[in-house]
Amino acid sequence: MPTIYPAGSPSSHSPNSQGKLGPMSIGKMPGHWALASAGKRVLRPGGLELTNRMLHALRITSEDRVVEFAPGLGVTARIVLERAPSSYCGVEREPKIAEHLQQLFASSSVRFVCGEAQKSGFPDDCASVVYGEAMLSMQGPEQKDRIFAEARRLLGAGGRYGIHELCFPDDTSPSLRHEIQAELSKEIHVGVQILTRTEWAAIFARNGMTITWNAEAPMHLLEPWRVLGDEGFIGGLRIVVNMLTKPMVRHRILAIRRLFRRYEKHLGAIAIVGTVSEN
Repeated sequence: MPTIYPAGSPSSHSPNSQGKLGPMSIGKMPGHWALASAGKRVLRPGGLELTNRMLHALRITSEDRVVEFAPGLGVTARIVLERAPSSYCGVEREPKIAEHLQQLFASSSVRFVCGEAQKSGFPDDCASVVYGEAMLSMQGPEQKDRIFAEARRLLGAGGRYGIHELCFPDDTSPSLRHEIQAELSKEIHVGVQILTRTEWAAIFARNGMTITWNAEAPMHLLEPWRVLGDEGFIGGLRIVVNMLTKPMVRHRILAIRRLFRRYEKHLGAIAIVGTVSEN
Protein backbone atom coordinates (compact mmCIF):
# COMPACT_ATOMS: atom_id res chain seq x y z
CA MET A 1 0.00 0.00 0.00
CA PRO A 2 1.75 3.42 0.82
CA THR A 3 2.26 5.76 -2.10
CA ILE A 4 3.94 5.57 0.57
CA TYR A 5 2.67 3.16 3.07
CA PRO A 6 0.97 4.21 6.30
CA ALA A 7 0.08 1.60 8.86
CA GLY A 8 -3.38 0.33 8.05
CA SER A 9 -6.47 1.91 6.58
CA PRO A 10 -10.18 1.25 6.96
CA SER A 11 -10.86 -1.97 5.08
CA SER A 12 -14.36 -0.84 4.16
CA HIS A 13 -12.81 1.99 2.17
CA SER A 14 -10.02 0.12 0.46
CA PRO A 15 -9.24 -2.54 -2.11
CA ASN A 16 -9.72 -6.02 -0.73
CA SER A 17 -7.12 -8.76 -1.08
CA GLN A 18 -8.16 -9.27 -4.70
CA GLY A 19 -7.76 -5.56 -5.46
CA LYS A 20 -11.49 -4.83 -5.76
CA LEU A 21 -12.70 -1.47 -4.57
CA GLY A 22 -14.80 -0.81 -1.51
CA PRO A 23 -17.29 2.06 -1.15
CA MET A 24 -14.79 4.95 -1.12
CA SER A 25 -14.27 6.55 -4.53
CA ILE A 26 -10.84 6.58 -6.13
CA GLY A 27 -10.72 10.36 -5.85
CA LYS A 28 -11.12 10.26 -2.07
CA MET A 29 -8.93 7.24 -1.33
CA PRO A 30 -5.59 7.60 0.40
CA GLY A 31 -2.92 7.45 -2.27
CA HIS A 32 -1.60 4.04 -1.24
CA TRP A 33 -5.04 2.45 -1.75
CA ALA A 34 -5.42 4.17 -5.12
CA LEU A 35 -2.09 2.70 -6.21
CA ALA A 36 -3.08 -0.71 -4.86
CA SER A 37 -6.31 -0.53 -6.85
CA ALA A 38 -4.18 -0.26 -9.99
CA GLY A 39 -2.27 -3.40 -9.00
CA LYS A 40 0.77 -1.71 -7.45
CA ARG A 41 2.20 -4.06 -4.84
CA VAL A 42 5.57 -2.52 -3.94
CA LEU A 43 5.06 0.89 -2.39
CA ARG A 44 8.30 1.50 -0.53
CA PRO A 45 9.83 4.88 -1.43
CA GLY A 46 13.21 3.42 -2.39
CA GLY A 47 11.73 0.36 -4.10
CA LEU A 48 12.58 -3.31 -3.62
CA GLU A 49 16.27 -2.62 -4.18
CA LEU A 50 16.54 -0.42 -1.08
CA THR A 51 14.36 -2.84 0.90
CA ASN A 52 16.67 -5.72 0.01
CA ARG A 53 19.74 -3.67 0.94
CA MET A 54 18.19 -2.89 4.32
CA LEU A 55 17.38 -6.56 4.90
CA HIS A 56 20.94 -7.54 3.98
CA ALA A 57 22.23 -5.02 6.54
CA LEU A 58 19.86 -6.45 9.18
CA ARG A 59 21.60 -9.84 8.71
CA ILE A 60 18.50 -11.91 9.46
CA THR A 61 19.31 -15.58 10.13
CA SER A 62 17.52 -18.67 11.41
CA GLU A 63 18.34 -17.59 14.97
CA ASP A 64 16.55 -14.25 14.79
CA ARG A 65 13.21 -13.29 16.32
CA VAL A 66 11.73 -10.74 13.93
CA VAL A 67 9.01 -8.13 14.45
CA GLU A 68 7.69 -6.06 11.54
CA PHE A 69 5.65 -2.91 12.07
CA ALA A 70 2.83 -2.38 9.53
CA PRO A 71 3.45 -5.30 7.12
CA GLY A 72 0.64 -4.15 4.81
CA LEU A 73 0.50 -6.36 1.71
CA GLY A 74 3.23 -8.62 3.09
CA VAL A 75 5.77 -8.00 0.32
CA THR A 76 8.72 -7.58 2.70
CA ALA A 77 7.41 -10.26 5.05
CA ARG A 78 7.63 -12.79 2.22
CA ILE A 79 11.28 -11.90 1.60
CA VAL A 80 12.09 -12.13 5.31
CA LEU A 81 10.34 -15.47 5.73
CA GLU A 82 12.46 -16.92 2.94
CA ARG A 83 15.36 -16.47 5.38
CA ALA A 84 13.54 -18.75 7.85
CA PRO A 85 13.93 -16.73 11.06
CA SER A 86 13.26 -18.48 14.36
CA SER A 87 10.03 -16.49 14.64
CA TYR A 88 8.28 -13.66 12.84
CA CYS A 89 5.46 -11.42 14.03
CA GLY A 90 3.82 -8.65 12.04
CA VAL A 91 1.98 -5.88 13.90
CA GLU A 92 -0.80 -4.55 11.66
CA ARG A 93 -3.36 -1.92 12.67
CA GLU A 94 -6.16 -3.17 10.42
CA PRO A 95 -7.77 -6.42 11.67
CA LYS A 96 -8.83 -7.71 8.24
CA ILE A 97 -5.35 -7.23 6.82
CA ALA A 98 -3.79 -9.04 9.79
CA GLU A 99 -6.26 -11.90 9.32
CA HIS A 100 -5.58 -12.11 5.59
CA LEU A 101 -1.80 -12.18 6.14
CA GLN A 102 -2.11 -14.88 8.79
CA GLN A 103 -3.95 -17.06 6.28
CA LEU A 104 -1.47 -16.22 3.53
CA PHE A 105 1.61 -17.11 5.59
CA ALA A 106 0.19 -19.92 7.71
CA SER A 107 2.98 -21.33 9.88
CA SER A 108 3.57 -22.17 13.53
CA SER A 109 6.46 -19.69 13.65
CA VAL A 110 4.62 -16.85 11.89
CA ARG A 111 2.08 -14.62 13.56
CA PHE A 112 0.24 -11.47 12.51
CA VAL A 113 -1.49 -9.53 15.25
CA CYS A 114 -3.77 -6.53 15.22
CA GLY A 115 -2.08 -3.71 17.07
CA GLU A 116 -0.31 -0.37 16.94
CA ALA A 117 3.39 0.02 16.19
CA GLN A 118 3.83 2.27 19.22
CA LYS A 119 2.10 -0.23 21.52
CA SER A 120 2.59 -3.77 20.31
CA GLY A 121 1.80 -5.48 23.61
CA PHE A 122 4.85 -7.75 23.30
CA PRO A 123 7.22 -8.25 26.25
CA ASP A 124 10.55 -6.44 26.65
CA ASP A 125 13.59 -7.85 24.83
CA CYS A 126 11.47 -10.30 22.83
CA ALA A 127 13.05 -9.57 19.42
CA SER A 128 16.49 -9.48 17.87
CA VAL A 129 15.32 -7.64 14.73
CA VAL A 130 12.59 -5.01 14.34
CA TYR A 131 11.88 -3.14 11.13
CA GLY A 132 9.21 -0.99 9.49
CA GLU A 133 8.90 0.70 6.13
CA ALA A 134 7.13 3.79 4.81
CA MET A 135 5.09 4.39 7.94
CA LEU A 136 7.12 6.74 10.16
CA SER A 137 6.97 9.47 7.49
CA MET A 138 3.21 9.57 8.04
CA GLN A 139 3.54 10.24 11.78
CA GLY A 140 4.09 13.42 13.77
CA PRO A 141 7.20 13.96 15.94
CA GLU A 142 5.73 12.52 19.14
CA GLN A 143 4.36 9.47 17.36
CA LYS A 144 7.72 8.86 15.67
CA ASP A 145 9.42 8.95 19.07
CA ARG A 146 6.88 6.52 20.53
CA ILE A 147 7.41 4.04 17.69
CA PHE A 148 11.20 4.24 18.03
CA ALA A 149 10.87 3.77 21.79
CA GLU A 150 8.69 0.70 21.24
CA ALA A 151 11.23 -0.80 18.85
CA ARG A 152 13.98 -0.17 21.41
CA ARG A 153 11.88 -1.78 24.16
CA LEU A 154 11.36 -4.93 22.09
CA LEU A 155 15.06 -5.30 21.26
CA GLY A 156 17.66 -6.86 23.50
CA ALA A 157 21.31 -5.84 23.56
CA GLY A 158 22.77 -6.14 20.08
CA GLY A 159 19.30 -6.05 18.50
CA ARG A 160 18.87 -4.31 15.15
CA TYR A 161 16.19 -1.83 14.07
CA GLY A 162 15.70 -1.01 10.40
CA ILE A 163 13.65 1.74 8.76
CA HIS A 164 12.93 2.65 5.13
CA GLU A 165 11.38 6.10 4.80
CA LEU A 166 11.09 9.34 2.89
CA CYS A 167 13.90 11.82 3.37
CA PHE A 168 14.81 15.45 2.70
CA PRO A 169 18.37 16.61 2.02
CA ASP A 170 19.83 18.35 5.07
CA ASP A 171 19.94 21.72 3.33
CA THR A 172 16.22 21.80 2.42
CA SER A 173 14.75 25.10 3.60
CA PRO A 174 11.90 25.13 6.12
CA SER A 175 9.61 26.86 3.63
CA LEU A 176 10.26 24.24 0.93
CA ARG A 177 9.77 21.42 3.43
CA HIS A 178 6.41 22.88 4.41
CA GLU A 179 5.39 23.29 0.76
CA ILE A 180 6.30 19.72 -0.21
CA GLN A 181 4.64 18.17 2.83
CA ALA A 182 1.48 20.21 2.33
CA GLU A 183 1.26 19.26 -1.36
CA LEU A 184 1.90 15.58 -0.67
CA SER A 185 -0.60 15.45 2.19
CA LYS A 186 -3.25 17.09 0.01
CA GLU A 187 -2.68 14.78 -2.95
CA ILE A 188 -2.42 11.44 -1.15
CA HIS A 189 -4.96 12.29 1.58
CA VAL A 190 -2.54 11.24 4.32
CA GLY A 191 -0.58 13.58 6.57
CA VAL A 192 3.14 13.57 5.71
CA GLN A 193 5.96 14.73 7.99
CA ILE A 194 9.34 13.94 6.43
CA LEU A 195 12.72 14.28 8.17
CA THR A 196 16.20 15.02 6.90
CA ARG A 197 18.90 12.35 7.09
CA THR A 198 20.39 14.11 10.13
CA GLU A 199 17.02 14.20 11.88
CA TRP A 200 16.42 10.51 11.24
CA ALA A 201 19.87 9.74 12.66
CA ALA A 202 19.12 11.82 15.76
CA ILE A 203 16.10 9.66 16.67
CA PHE A 204 18.28 6.55 16.62
CA ALA A 205 20.77 8.26 18.92
CA ARG A 206 18.03 9.39 21.33
CA ASN A 207 16.90 5.79 21.66
CA GLY A 208 20.32 4.33 22.42
CA MET A 209 21.00 2.87 18.99
CA THR A 210 24.18 3.26 16.98
CA ILE A 211 23.75 3.51 13.22
CA THR A 212 25.64 0.66 11.59
CA TRP A 213 24.41 1.10 8.03
CA ASN A 214 22.50 3.59 5.91
CA ALA A 215 21.76 4.19 2.24
CA GLU A 216 19.66 6.51 0.10
CA ALA A 217 17.82 6.24 -3.20
CA PRO A 218 15.76 8.54 -5.44
CA MET A 219 12.02 8.72 -4.83
CA HIS A 220 11.11 7.16 -8.19
CA LEU A 221 8.18 5.05 -7.02
CA LEU A 222 6.10 5.64 -10.17
CA GLU A 223 8.80 5.92 -12.81
CA PRO A 224 8.47 3.17 -15.46
CA TRP A 225 11.89 1.63 -14.85
CA ARG A 226 11.26 1.44 -11.09
CA VAL A 227 7.79 -0.04 -11.60
CA LEU A 228 9.23 -2.71 -13.90
CA GLY A 229 12.00 -3.52 -11.43
CA ASP A 230 9.64 -3.70 -8.46
CA GLU A 231 6.65 -5.39 -10.06
CA GLY A 232 8.17 -7.44 -12.87
CA PHE A 233 6.85 -7.60 -16.41
CA ILE A 234 3.50 -9.22 -15.54
CA GLY A 235 2.91 -6.86 -12.62
CA GLY A 236 3.86 -3.85 -14.71
CA LEU A 237 1.51 -4.97 -17.48
CA ARG A 238 -1.31 -5.36 -14.95
CA ILE A 239 -0.83 -1.76 -13.83
CA VAL A 240 -0.81 -0.49 -17.43
CA VAL A 241 -4.02 -2.36 -18.24
CA ASN A 242 -5.74 -1.04 -15.11
CA MET A 243 -4.69 2.52 -15.93
CA LEU A 244 -5.96 2.18 -19.50
CA THR A 245 -9.31 0.73 -18.46
CA LYS A 246 -9.96 2.76 -15.29
CA PRO A 247 -9.85 6.51 -16.03
CA MET A 248 -10.16 7.60 -12.38
CA VAL A 249 -7.33 5.31 -11.34
CA ARG A 250 -5.20 6.70 -14.19
CA HIS A 251 -6.01 10.27 -13.14
CA ARG A 252 -4.96 9.68 -9.52
CA ILE A 253 -1.75 7.87 -10.37
CA LEU A 254 -0.63 10.43 -12.92
CA ALA A 255 -1.40 13.27 -10.49
CA ILE A 256 0.72 11.62 -7.80
CA ARG A 257 3.54 11.01 -10.27
CA ARG A 258 3.49 14.64 -11.41
CA LEU A 259 3.91 15.71 -7.79
CA PHE A 260 6.82 13.33 -7.24
CA ARG A 261 8.48 14.62 -10.39
CA ARG A 262 7.97 18.25 -9.40
CA TYR A 263 9.93 17.72 -6.20
CA GLU A 264 12.28 14.93 -7.26
CA LYS A 265 15.41 17.00 -6.50
CA HIS A 266 14.29 17.50 -2.92
CA LEU A 267 12.57 14.22 -2.08
CA GLY A 268 14.33 10.91 -1.61
CA ALA A 269 14.27 7.61 0.23
CA ILE A 270 16.51 6.55 3.08
CA ALA A 271 17.09 3.26 4.86
CA ILE A 272 18.91 3.03 8.17
CA VAL A 273 19.87 0.19 10.49
CA GLY A 274 20.69 0.93 14.11
CA THR A 275 22.06 -1.49 16.69
CA VAL A 276 21.27 -1.43 20.40
CA SER A 277 24.32 -0.92 22.57
CA GLU A 278 25.64 -4.03 24.36
CA ASN A 279 26.20 -1.95 27.53
